[in-house]
Amino acid sequence: MDAELRIDSEETIRVATELANLKGESLEVAVLVSLQERLQREREIKDKVDRVMALAREVRAHMREPVSSDHNWLYDENGLPT
Repeated sequence: MDAELRIDSEETIRVATELANLKGESLEVAVLVSLQERLQREREIKDKVDRVMALAREVRAHMREPVSSDHNWLYDENGLPT
């Protein structure tokens, strides 16, 4: 791959350089590892969201119509749980 990554932000360069120095790594390794770690976290979040949405679709498929937010049947005439 002949792509080039150009970073113009002084703050980004400063933070990446500080991280590289703390870890005893090259700037390239520090940036690569940071990006890999963030990518992994984002993939994990997406996987969790996808699983929750799949569960929601499954629950919705088993719900009887009409769906209502009326929960009065759970309470007696005094507003206490039945």
